[in-house]
Order: sequence, then structure tokens, then C-alpha cells
Amino acid sequence: MFKKYIPNILTFLNLSFGVLSIIEVIKENYFFAAMLIVGAAIVDRYDGRVARLLKVSSDIGKELDSLADIVSFGVAPGILMLFRYGLNNYIIGIGTMLFYIICGCYRLAKYNISEFEGVFTGIPITVCGCALAIISLININNMFIPMGFLIFCGYLMICKLKLKKI
Repeated sequence: MFKKYIPNILTFLNLSFGVLSIIEVIKENYFFAAMLIVGAAIVDRYDGRVARLLKVSSDIGKELDSLADIVSFGVAPGILMLFRYGLNNYIIGIGTMLFYIICGCYRLAKYNISEFEGVFTGIPITVCGCALAIISLININNMFIPMGFLIFCGYLMICKLKLKKI
């Protein structure tokens, strides 16, 4: 009976790491914020696998996973980049962050309504969120470089690039 809740518990852990990452950004602890995003990715890697292994996959699990992913790999890395590099002081910086988050949200919605056959269209939001978390660990003095990463990652999520699931 309890086993059906295990995948959702992992998904909620993913979501919790994303929210905690945002809190760490507010506290200006950017390193720990980035590590929480990476931790969310590790947990996210296994929630679906555990659900399939336990034979408890469900539509609600899929939806919960996407909602957690938009927080942990969309909003949290976007806010991390925004504040880590001082982009919050510029309308173009905020717009760039919003572009990244909107692309991630669109990609997740598109994935949820499509039939998955082992091939992703566009880079998964988890990969982009982790990439941004790792990039945030680099000391960059030019605000246009982080903005470029946000735009590039946003584009990669919605482009027509086909990738096989590993």
C-alpha cells in the first residue's frame, strides 16, 4: 500500500529542493542554491524509474513531476542566475530570465501532451537547469554572458533537436 506513494515523495523532495534553492538565493548563498538544484536533478532522475519499477505510474505522478520540474529547473535556476549576476537590476535581465522560464514551462506542457517514444524534442529542462546551476558557480563579470546562457538554454528546450533518452 505504501509503495504507491514513494515516487510522489521523491517528486515532492525534488520540489522542496527547488523551493529551498530559491530561499538560499534570497540569503545570497548561491553555492548552496546551485547544489540544491543539482540535488533536485538527482532525485528527479529516479522518481519515474521508481514508479515504473514498483508498477505505480500514474497520470497525477506525471503532472506532479512537471510541476516540481518547473520550480526546480525553471524558476530556481532562473532566479539564481538573475541575482547571482545582478541581472535583477535591469529590465532586459528580468526579461531574459522570464524567457528561460517560459520556454521551460512550454517544453514541459508539450512533453506532457505528446506520446513519448524514447526520443526527446529539445533538451530536457532538468539538463538546462543543472547547466545553469553549474554555470552560476563561475565568477563572470559581464552580465551579457549569463543572459546569453539563459537565452541559449531556453532555446534548446523548445528547438526541434531530437535526443534519445539514455
